[in-house]
Amino acid sequence: MEKIRAHVVVRGRVQGVYFRAETRDRARQLGLTGWVKNRPDRAVEAVFEGEKGAVEEMVSWCRQGPPLAEVDGLEVEWTSYTGEFADFKIVF
Repeated sequence: MEKIRAHVVVRGRVQGVYFRAETRDRARQLGLTGWVKNRPDRAVEAVFEGEKGAVEEMVSWCRQGPPLAEVDGLEVEWTSYTGEFADFKIVF
């Protein structure tokens, strides 16, 4: 299977609504590695690495997020898989 990497920035009401925790949990369920964090501009940023289908599913989920989120926009940069991460975590 092809492995890929996606770097995403999610904008809208995405902080204070469990976006990071839900992202971490879903990414781990999908077998992805990488990280997610809050940004000072109130966006959420994440990097996902893993099987192409799982990364695409995760990016698709980010377009809506958890129930309390209100996603206004999603920027996605698709790049090559690096294998640099051991797991998926929330970073600060």
